[in-house]
Amino acid sequence: MTVLRRIAVIALLLGTGASTLTAQPLPVSAPGAVGMSAERLDRLDRVLDAYVDSGELAGGVVIVARRGRLAHQYAFGLRDVASGDPMAPDDLFRIASQSKAVISVAAMVLVEEGRLLLGDPVSRYLPSFDSTTVEGEDGRVVPAERRVTIRDLLTHTSGVDYGMGRDAWAAAGVTGWYFADRDEPIRTTVERMADLPFRSQPGERWVYGYSTDILGAVLEVASGMPLDRLLRDRILDPLGMDDTRFYVPPSEADRLVTVYGSGDAGIRRAPDGPGMQTQGNYLEGPRASFSGGAGLVSTAGDYARFLQMLLNGGELDGARVLSPASVDLMTRNHTGDLFRGPAYGFGLGFEILLDPGAAAEYGSPGAYGWGGAYHSTYWVDPVQELVVVYMTQLIPARVDDHARLRPLVYQAVVEEGGR
Repeated sequence: MTVLRRIAVIALLLGTGASTLTAQPLPVSAPGAVGMSAERLDRLDRVLDAYVDSGELAGGVVIVARRGRLAHQYAFGLRDVASGDPMAPDDLFRIASQSKAVISVAAMVLVEEGRLLLGDPVSRYLPSFDSTTVEGEDGRVVPAERRVTIRDLLTHTSGVDYGMGRDAWAAAGVTGWYFADRDEPIRTTVERMADLPFRSQPGERWVYGYSTDILGAVLEVASGMPLDRLLRDRILDPLGMDDTRFYVPPSEADRLVTVYGSGDAGIRRAPDGPGMQTQGNYLEGPRASFSGGAGLVSTAGDYARFLQMLLNGGELDGARVLSPASVDLMTRNHTGDLFRGPAYGFGLGFEILLDPGAAAEYGSPGAYGWGGAYHSTYWVDPVQELVVVYMTQLIPARVDDHARLRPLVYQAVVEEGGR
């Protein structure tokens, strides 16, 4: 960590001012001005500090925004335990499956441009998906009853899983969700998936897997450009998300948060190298695979801007990414009772809270969100005009901080609803 950055981080942690190295992700407001309690938000910070003190977390960053303004931002613990570097608000996190929301928005951008239809078969863009197969519970492989559509990919009803524990997928070298170490374009990997048996018939079940990676390959064909450039052109640059990308430049290595894993003796640094429960090849390696399902690196601030755009109906700071109609369609339940029904549904890239009572969950009907394998999470509550981003780097994670996060955020909301 540079001396300038360390001074800025220490100033922030001491409450003497925010980091001067990057602009705040959103306009800053006193909590009381947006219907939140500063004293009650302090409870959130104390609980997060306690997880660090107990050795269950190394550190993280939490952002709470309301009514379009940053009400609370807290960087806690350490970016790296061995070096003692404190966590900074602009540190870089592997966001894994939080990448899916960004890719889903990119798909809807192409729908709005007339380049894509939700009902299009995937085979219109990737011909190898014209005739796919399904492996039944009895092990028999049968033809798919229909072609997979773009909407199936967005809702995870394509029938494509992650191939774990399945011989054909392992033999093809396509298992797990980690692609950052692959020296091949994502389209090459995805094309191999078309020849492998899927887990269920299209539209029959909610199956979590490579659907968004396949969607990323579709977007490359539909747009005529690599996925990283498409995201930069349509979403990241317009929103000022300068720190969101598939790989970390060597000059930014000191901002990448270290990955830890939970064990019987507390947390331990994950090993170096490729694989799921490692530091990953985000700094070194071929940098050839743009995994739409799990490949992005970002900051809490960048992701808060992305979510605020959605809460605003597709626009932020004069940059319109989507129409309000598209955001509305994305955040409705498209899967009936296939996904955790009836308390939850799934939209075009997001889990949707349908019934807080049935879910025994804090939040408003229609709140939407998801998370990532490195133990990050987020949600948007349109009724309360609330955006929450929580970033850590822990895999596997044996800690109940996510369960505490929602009540700690909502107990700090002291004025109901809108403005």
